Amino acid sequence: MKEQGVDPRAVREFGDVPLTTKDNYVRRHPLAALCRDGVVGDMIAVSSGSSGEPAFWVRSTADEKVIGERFAEVFRAFGAAERRTLAVVCFSLGTWVGGLFTIACVRQLADQGFPVTVVAPGNNKGEILRVLPVLAPQFEQVVLLGYPPFLKDVIDTPGVPWASYNVKIVTAGEVFSEEWRALVAERAGIADPLTGTASLYGTADAGVLGNETPLSIEIRRFLAARPDAAKELFGASRLPTLVQYDPDVRFFEEHEGTLLFTGDNGIPLVRYHIADEGGLISHKGMLGYLARFGFRPATQGPESPFVYVFGRSLFVVSYYGANVFPENVTVGLEQPGVSASVTGKFVLAAPEGAKGIELTVELAQGTVGTPELAERVSASVLQALKRLNSEFSHYVPEDRQAPVVTLRPYGDPEHFPPGVKHRYVR
Repeated sequence: MKEQGVDPRAVREFGDVPLTTKDNYVRRHPLAALCRDGVVGDMIAVSSGSSGEPAFWVRSTADEKVIGERFAEVFRAFGAAERRTLAVVCFSLGTWVGGLFTIACVRQLADQGFPVTVVAPGNNKGEILRVLPVLAPQFEQVVLLGYPPFLKDVIDTPGVPWASYNVKIVTAGEVFSEEWRALVAERAGIADPLTGTASLYGTADAGVLGNETPLSIEIRRFLAARPDAAKELFGASRLPTLVQYDPDVRFFEEHEGTLLFTGDNGIPLVRYHIADEGGLISHKGMLGYLARFGFRPATQGPESPFVYVFGRSLFVVSYYGANVFPENVTVGLEQPGVSASVTGKFVLAAPEGAKGIELTVELAQGTVGTPELAERVSASVLQALKRLNSEFSHYVPEDRQAPVVTLRPYGDPEHFPPGVKHRYVR
């Protein structure tokens, strides 16, 4: 604050306090200087580095206790407070934040009396498929926790009797469409996606900030079917992640279309600008907005506020002045005519002089790419873009709208290397 010329005694409202960022605060000081009383906590995690070089974050068991309630809310919706549950952690293990943090929070549920047992094969597909047939039949249900495209890859494995395992899914790290949710739920034998799936809004910086609830999922499914209502509410043609959060432990603000949060962590963060695009909606405001369309959610949920998250603005390509988002493309790949032939992973690009946005798509395991399939994929994605993205429909000349599709084999090392967090835009 001194560097920014702000006198703490003159602070009267939130806006008087300068924003903190990785560059102006976190990366400028040694870890001890960022921690309360100069004491580094009991664990250090590493961020994925998706927007640059990896960053280091201090963790403590006190952080996990606060965030554990987000997992508890999700697991209660799954009925895991009463049913013997096997939690299979499929996030990356090691220094990366997702896996070890999830293990700690799930074990905390067991300490609270949830009949939950955790196993952590990480993002090793072979190990997941090795332990599941042995362990899953010994539990009443199985919860898979991991990144959306990786979990879909696991669930798409032929010959696994998912329906007999009574599967539930917890994802984090990426926005997915409601078509994706429906498709994966069907393949995993999940009868009710409202009480069988959940997404977490989590960051390496501060752990889990919010979580989907059956209420937020029901609302999002309604908005997915009403792009006009979604665009009016969120101000964009893409559908964000919609979660609820506890304002007692994480304080959110909206700043120029992006999110700030304040929270007590291993490194306390004040008005921290994480650069995620999104906004806030009160519980009352959300229900009031939906009532305008004659929609009243059947699901009862916590009367806590909503935060919606698009992700970082760098994950977008501009084509003829239209912003093309991965979320728009994803919907096209999840349509019945093509979904069985592709994994859902792709790389989006718009180089200068392109005759269409360039779309490199990963084929499903055992599928052979053909010109006819590439045409079907292009047509399906184009239909989704024109339905969901009015900028694309109006800005891009009609003869340049069809995506130029290249099909690559499953696990292609250049575009779709296994075991790493996928980048959708280059």
